[in-house]
Amino acid sequence: MDKYENLISKLKSYGSVAIAFSGGVDSAFLLYAARQALGDKVLAITASSGLFPKREMNESLEFCKKLGVKHVVLEVDELAVPGFKDNPKDRCYICKKDLFTKLIKTASDNGIPNLAEGSNTDDVGDYRPGLLAIKELAVKSPLREAGLSKDDIRKLSKEFGLPTWDKPSFACLASRFVYGEHITGDKLRMVEEAEEFLKSLGFKQFRVRIHGDSSFLARIELPTEDLPKAAAGDLLEKINQKLREIGFVYVTLDLGGYRMGSMNVGV
Repeated sequence: MDKYENLISKLKSYGSVAIAFSGGVDSAFLLYAARQALGDKVLAITASSGLFPKREMNESLEFCKKLGVKHVVLEVDELAVPGFKDNPKDRCYICKKDLFTKLIKTASDNGIPNLAEGSNTDDVGDYRPGLLAIKELAVKSPLREAGLSKDDIRKLSKEFGLPTWDKPSFACLASRFVYGEHITGDKLRMVEEAEEFLKSLGFKQFRVRIHGDSSFLARIELPTEDLPKAAAGDLLEKINQKLREIGFVYVTLDLGGYRMGSMNVGV
């Protein structure tokens, strides 16, 4: 609890704070802690775009409603941001710099000078160019500063009764693309629809990586323990048929299983 008390102390020192709220495990925990520390002097801001499934937005709205936190939904179009849809290796930096600039303005428009985001200590080791944008814009990262890891956050979230404590890790849909492959609204829709289908089949952790600009290939990542289930005859054919209906020409199961940052290999 020392880390949590440290977090509460940091949040209280802000006086008021806006939280960049995606609805995921980390930002939900941070929003809860901010509410405990600052009461009504907290604002949640959620970006609505084609990079996040509609399901995530609905869950964000419900979480804020139950927590009793003022919630602003900010409409954004990352595909209109210069350089983003070309998908360079610093795509996340381009996106975060534009998005957090808009979030800062939204917070300021609501009378709040501080913006905080939910990265934790586990985010430091991987290739995360978006963290550079956050640093340049002086956005606060209280979970990292308090020394909280993903495991800490899940354990405390469970202790506090947050519904997100066991929510699977999620990253924006642009992370399903190989660097250099053009990002379009249609391809984002394909990925979202394919992943929603996997969720409907009972899978909890998954990624559908998209490869190719014409002969689209879906590379499905599932935890290795789920691979036998997905490879079973009837279900395998059901997945193949559905993803081909969505628009994929080839549908594959990645035998390496699900792993975070698989598109960062070789970066």
